[in-house]
Amino acid sequence: MTKAYNKFFINGEWVEPTNRSTLDVINPATEEAFATISMGTADDVDAAAKAARAAFPSWSQSTIEERKAVIGNIIAGMKARGEEIATAISNEMGAPMGLAKTAQLGSGMGHFANILGILENYEFEEVRGTTKIVKEAAGVCGFITPWNWPLNQIACKVAPALAAGCTIVLKPSEIAPLSAYILTEIIAESGLPAGVFNLVNGDGPTVGAAISSHPEIDVVSFTGSTRAGQEVAKAAADGIKRVTQELGGKSANIILDDADLSRAVSGGVISCFGNSGQSCNAPTRMLVPKARMAEAIEIAKAAAAKASVGDPADENTRLGPVVSELQFNKITGLIEKGIEEGAELIVGGPGRPDGIDKGYFIQPTVFANVTNDMTIAREEIFGPVLSILGYEDDADAVRIANDTEYGLSGYVSGEPAHAEKIARQIRTGMVHINGAGPDFSSPFGGYKKSGNGREWGLEGFEEYLETKAMLGAA
Repeated sequence: MTKAYNKFFINGEWVEPTNRSTLDVINPATEEAFATISMGTADDVDAAAKAARAAFPSWSQSTIEERKAVIGNIIAGMKARGEEIATAISNEMGAPMGLAKTAQLGSGMGHFANILGILENYEFEEVRGTTKIVKEAAGVCGFITPWNWPLNQIACKVAPALAAGCTIVLKPSEIAPLSAYILTEIIAESGLPAGVFNLVNGDGPTVGAAISSHPEIDVVSFTGSTRAGQEVAKAAADGIKRVTQELGGKSANIILDDADLSRAVSGGVISCFGNSGQSCNAPTRMLVPKARMAEAIEIAKAAAAKASVGDPADENTRLGPVVSELQFNKITGLIEKGIEEGAELIVGGPGRPDGIDKGYFIQPTVFANVTNDMTIAREEIFGPVLSILGYEDDADAVRIANDTEYGLSGYVSGEPAHAEKIARQIRTGMVHINGAGPDFSSPFGGYKKSGNGREWGLEGFEEYLETKAMLGAA
């Protein structure tokens, strides 16, 4: 039996949509619908944007203590309903429950907690001579978020925007909307004034486009594919909106000749396969010295064998399904393309893993002796597919790593000073050195077609502030 999540949250109330059209939410592990949502229209966005505009004068002038209190209440609500949120994430996009409870839920809560720390110390005003420089809320924000890290990508936008004094219209992914619905229920009980936060479900061409182009929305933040990001930017251009985008990636993982090869290759495989490969910053191109390719292949084989695929509800499962039939077919096609173009298939391949006949499960797949002109080295696959490329020397490794239209993240393993020297030459917004994990206090974002602007940490917070010079006020 499916459960209906058919109302929108606008101006502090759960309201009926203007259109009765609904969409099934599919569990990718079973291929069966388990919920429905309403599909919004431009009229729903208009109502939400007007509510956010009406709430802006008051919320933008709220005190820091008022904002901290609301954010604290949201964190408490997420803690209280953590199991429910994790279950929703697992059901809607296939994350194993272990991952859903830790990384998926934990990252969402982490962004709200981090923003409280920023509010404790942030200087919203400074004096320069006779001028007072004031940082104030940027305005009404439209957020369009993806399905792969549904709570994380909402939290890293909503938390800093609320902290800055902005008001919000959110469109979560229609593929994975339920964790957003639960978060909205929590926000509705947090003490936030009516109109500050609004939720409208729907698809990108309808609701996303309406948000991007709406005259009452000042800031648009989008996370998704580079192709969709181009459409968002075009729709926002006429309004001269501030647009921040976190888009695709094809991150290189350079394993230097002085690295611990076993540790670096194993860690690279695990990182690439995390979240079933559905992370924009996944290290999908592993670069190893050509002389050690055979050794790297054997290590990668052993690491991939540990990537157990199965029921997301099983605590032993490492990889769940990919999110949808569309993604399953796309990834399968790219695996077949890799074989066709002559890459050496080491592990996996097209088709479901042995013993699984239902659900959008992909075999963890490793290709070796890949060249950087192959399709699997150029396109973002967004599945558990790793390409291993050989390089001649450091200069060649840097050249290959930077030979991509993307620039989101990079990875380097080796002797620390050597690794840092290489990291400085990688044209990406982030570089992980020797297996360093995520840091919620550091900026997240990319160069080139991986987007613009930054999320997370102080830099992510300041995306939601405008700077005003009050001359003669000091």
